Amino acid sequence: MSARPFKFKHFTIEQDRCAMKTGTDGVLLGAWSSLAHDPESILDIGTGTGLIALMMAQRSGAELVDALEIEENAYEQAVDNFENSDWGDRLFCYHAAFDEFVEEMQDEEHYDLILSNAPFYTEDYKTGDDQRDQARFAEALPLSELLEGASLLLSKDGRFDLIIPFSEEDTAIRIAQTHKLYPARITRVKGTVEAPVKRSLLSFSFEETSAEVQDLIIEISRHNYTPEYTNLVKDFYLKL
Repeated sequence: MSARPFKFKHFTIEQDRCAMKTGTDGVLLGAWSSLAHDPESILDIGTGTGLIALMMAQRSGAELVDALEIEENAYEQAVDNFENSDWGDRLFCYHAAFDEFVEEMQDEEHYDLILSNAPFYTEDYKTGDDQRDQARFAEALPLSELLEGASLLLSKDGRFDLIIPFSEEDTAIRIAQTHKLYPARITRVKGTVEAPVKRSLLSFSFEETSAEVQDLIIEISRHNYTPEYTNLVKDFYLKL
């Protein structure tokens, strides 16, 4: 993936110091997450370059848009990206491990919307690049820890949104229920009509309701995007 800056319509992501570059998953989550409950406070867990937090600042009127990042280079890059945006006064990045952050903040701050583009890889191998491993491997932040921590930081009527591999969907829902979190929306993402489902977008709340379940197909053919995908991300990508 390129280390060159990634230019969106209303902000630019510098990513030369960050192991995880701008990708479709982060943009999908930042665009898909519902703001219908008018969140006043938002948290992006594992912010990386700061992409999702920046998208939330663009989309919402929330006065508080916090982000959390454990890896030092990514943290510094996110801070720079925040300061160079139009919303620097609303954005703040914490440099800490998630368990430390939860312990410190659970009695201080509850967020109306929490998002995470969670680590994907659970295989028992390493790339040799510690930064990239920390960003990519689930052992850096296990799904169980992510869901438990989010339940402690979420406001009573808040939402916790994340994007995970489809193969982890059932596990995530099962773990979430042990923390009184229930799926309100589920969107399963496919590259094309014929492709298998690769990703699940999940939105959890403390209210036990029947989940709204949908599919999202990204492309009709190579670089020919579906109207549904285009409509979702058109406020961000320059070429859409």
